[in-house]
Amino acid sequence: MSNLLPSLAGATVHMVGIGGISMSGLCEILLSLGIHVTGSDEKKSPNIERLRLKNVPVFLKQEPSNITNQNLVVYTAAMPIDHPELEEARRKGIPVIDRATLLGEIMHMYEKSIAVSGTHGKTTTTSMISFCLMEAGMDPTIHVGGILDAIGGTTRIGASQFFVTEACEYKDSFLKFNPFMGIILNIEPDHLDYFHDINQIANSFLNFATRVPPEGIVVGNADNEHVVNILEQLKCRTVTYGLTSPRAFWTARNITFDENGFPSFNVVCGKKSILRMKLSVPGIHNVSNSLACFAACSALGIPAGIIKNSLRKFKGTHRRFEHKGTVDGIKVVDDYAHHPTEVIATLKSARSCTRGKVLCVFQPHTYTRTKEFINEFSKAFTLADKVYVTDIYAARENDNGLVHSSDLVNKINEHLNNAVYIPSFEDIVDSLIRDSSAGDLVLTLGAGDIDKVGELFLSEKKIRAVG
Repeated sequence: MSNLLPSLAGATVHMVGIGGISMSGLCEILLSLGIHVTGSDEKKSPNIERLRLKNVPVFLKQEPSNITNQNLVVYTAAMPIDHPELEEARRKGIPVIDRATLLGEIMHMYEKSIAVSGTHGKTTTTSMISFCLMEAGMDPTIHVGGILDAIGGTTRIGASQFFVTEACEYKDSFLKFNPFMGIILNIEPDHLDYFHDINQIANSFLNFATRVPPEGIVVGNADNEHVVNILEQLKCRTVTYGLTSPRAFWTARNITFDENGFPSFNVVCGKKSILRMKLSVPGIHNVSNSLACFAACSALGIPAGIIKNSLRKFKGTHRRFEHKGTVDGIKVVDDYAHHPTEVIATLKSARSCTRGKVLCVFQPHTYTRTKEFINEFSKAFTLADKVYVTDIYAARENDNGLVHSSDLVNKINEHLNNAVYIPSFEDIVDSLIRDSSAGDLVLTLGAGDIDKVGELFLSEKKIRAVG
């Protein structure tokens, strides 16, 4: 059990990058513990405005003078080690920890902490499990990487021993957690600016799983060989799920899709069909995510009927196949997909819910990922009628000149000849207006700010209709 957070009661923590999805949520948890918080970031955001309404001082210029007499400084993994605020904190002898360490410290305070890991699907599955725990009256504290309307944001403060969060593998962040329940959705190559290869990634997930205590539980996807290999090495209780593997204890049969791409299926537990499930989120990948939810929540003692009713009500989180609006019969959907596997899954969902064209706007995320997966990305857009590629969203990286969005467009066109490079969001909107017609679906994909294109398209379409 950690002593850090109890020792900070009444003290002040400074958060560098406080406007981020995770950092802003962790700030709210700290406030609930009676800890004062200050923060800094580079620009305004709704998260910062929300924190200011809670009387959190936030500086919009990151400089050494922001570090005064705080007792602890927390930073995001995206911050350079020589960040001026971090250097000033060290100069003054103030302890400095990263975001994942803080989250791990918070998890120590809960007997039943649940950490959802995997290359894809973390936010949705974490939200599904959280929703089920709330519907079951288990009053969890929740920290999720997306906006969940059911909790009015990213974080919920509960009063029980249940804590639910995502567990990200980037820079081995999740190795700072010791959850009662660990969930592994899938393991694929990603974050290759940190990991050398898939073997190192799989080993990191193994280390994560072994942090679950012997009396704890690990839920794993039996369709993924790397996950299966990990489950076979654990001493704690394990529960499997999957769509295709005969090793899956929880699985789905007789899967069908409606006109919105929403799946219905028989939930099978131990080879016995126990109920018929219909989801309110699209795609076969969400069938898998929901099975992970059934496996986890059932292991926590929640009856299958409550899980079913909860998942039926679950309508997803923001930026996960989020319907932004419809104008002139053209539907606009936004999704966070930024890995080839995610792009394929999202395009399958898009194709299943429209009879018209799928016009896909893609913003590559980081130079490293674009370069490492350029061949995979080039084949991932098969189900799109046209692909509009904008500039790479740098995020934590600097442009090394080794890859450009036009390189990706050229690769896509080697296979499909349906891609075009357009750097300006406004120019993309003009092209979408020319290319789209009633019955089509405009899909924006990426982990950056590409969702603005859908919003611009909807507003510009309405303006031109009036004009």
